[in-house]
Amino acid sequence: MKALLELMLGDPQADRAVPQTGMTVRLTVFVAAVMAFLAVITLAVSLTTNRVASLWAADLAQSATLRLPADPATADALLLSALDVLETTPGVTRVRALSQDEQQALLEPWFGPDLPLDALPVPQLIEIVTDGDDFDVEGLRARLSAQVPGAILDDHTAWRAPLLDAAARVRLIGWSVIVLIGATVAAMITLAAQAALAANARIIAVLRLVGAKDAYIARAFVRRFTLRAAGGALVGMLIGLGVVSLMPQGDATRSLLLGVGFEGAEWVWPLLIPVLAAIVAFFATRAAAFRRLREQT
Repeated sequence: MKALLELMLGDPQADRAVPQTGMTVRLTVFVAAVMAFLAVITLAVSLTTNRVASLWAADLAQSATLRLPADPATADALLLSALDVLETTPGVTRVRALSQDEQQALLEPWFGPDLPLDALPVPQLIEIVTDGDDFDVEGLRARLSAQVPGAILDDHTAWRAPLLDAAARVRLIGWSVIVLIGATVAAMITLAAQAALAANARIIAVLRLVGAKDAYIARAFVRRFTLRAAGGALVGMLIGLGVVSLMPQGDATRSLLLGVGFEGAEWVWPLLIPVLAAIVAFFATRAAAFRRLREQT
């Protein structure tokens, strides 16, 4: 606690060795703000994608689709038989045969709105909702093959696995970008600190002549650059949150372009960005300061 208080208050004498204006100040604040802004946008997109993909995967895990043969002569009998099998299957909570209008709506993006379903042999689709626990897919397939010949059961596994894999990749890319942003902040602050130390070599020499230790001088640089990075990151974070709030809102389960932002505990992540920027600046400046001071000895 004492060290944190000293870092915040600083020492007026040692602070004279750190430039209060100039290129290094603007560079530190600007880089921290830009990197924080990019981090907020990256986090928002990554977390939203992961959240929506999880919702989609959960919906797919609790649903299935049964497709009956497109045979007008046996369509009614097959539908009744299929409904009887499904309604007596453990784990199935709801079954519903799609209407002709619903099936036409599904085919419309590929064949247009004027598709004459009455004149075409279109398979009957049945929507199945399960509880996800007691639902035995293979057992249901065996019963359907015996009682409803030609029926095809799709448990959406082929859709769910790629969706979860894509969400995991987006999450990995997002965190990789965050790490690269942190590395960029560390590199730029290191360069700015080294430039400030080199520009104030004479003042540092005078401080040494009056008995100042390297730790005392380095603390002044660490304090200034840490506070500048934290301040710049705070500004960048607020701008980033402002941009995220301007994104189109809506049902994110319908489109990844809607509902980009943070929900619930996810708000902790953008709020941590200034803190993380300060920590990165602290260690980067400390390492650069001691290395440069050793070279100037």
